[in-house]
Amino acid sequence: MLFKIQKKYKMKIALLGYGKMGKVIERIALERGHEIVLKKDESNTYEGLSTADVAIDFSVPTAAVDNISNCFHANVPVVSGTTGWLEHFDEMVALCNEKKGGFISSSNFSLGVNIFFELNEYLAKIMAQFDSYKVTMEEIHHTQKLDAPSGTAISLAKGVIENSNYTNWTLDQATANDQSDSEQAKQIYIEAKRIGDVPGTHTVTYDSAVDSIELKHTAHNREGFALGAVIAAEWLVGKTGIYSMKDVLNLK
Repeated sequence: MLFKIQKKYKMKIALLGYGKMGKVIERIALERGHEIVLKKDESNTYEGLSTADVAIDFSVPTAAVDNISNCFHANVPVVSGTTGWLEHFDEMVALCNEKKGGFISSSNFSLGVNIFFELNEYLAKIMAQFDSYKVTMEEIHHTQKLDAPSGTAISLAKGVIENSNYTNWTLDQATANDQSDSEQAKQIYIEAKRIGDVPGTHTVTYDSAVDSIELKHTAHNREGFALGAVIAAEWLVGKTGIYSMKDVLNLK
């Protein structure tokens, strides 16, 4: 039932960002019976945005804030999968509330990844009582990805931090391994790799002197991200407030 659109409603969608992901989202949205009213990239304007029922933003970090702001000012709910701009997240939340808008921002809209997030938090709670294990993370993405670590890796790190004694994450392995500083030793090392056209692979490892435990998610293509974003948009239409994929997938 999750993957079926409501037959009574055909959405008009504004695509903010029309790169590889935007094109996959467009195809899936059309297959699910929706209409695209705007394909926004750096070469055109927001003309048509006000006619949309919902916007889906998969742009670049430097464009995300403008895209999301324009949606709220046009009274269009927005689903954003762009990462690397979250220093402005609270500002966008405040604007959403001011304009009584609807907003879902996620580092990853894939159904599998959001299940992975839940498993990661559950495992972190279990492992928090075993000091002999040290957690590290690895993420691998295509060479065109601009931010590092990935938003998904940061979400995974936050999931561990909220359920353990870890206090932060770092891209500096030496910092994470510095046992002379107890606070530095509580940081999660994230190794970020950029290889070819890899859609996304994330691994969470708990390592001890006697064994290792790994939790891993591998995306085979961009379909899962795009489908999840369209499902989130279908769910968001008609709602106001700030939501997450936990709400969309009823994982709370």
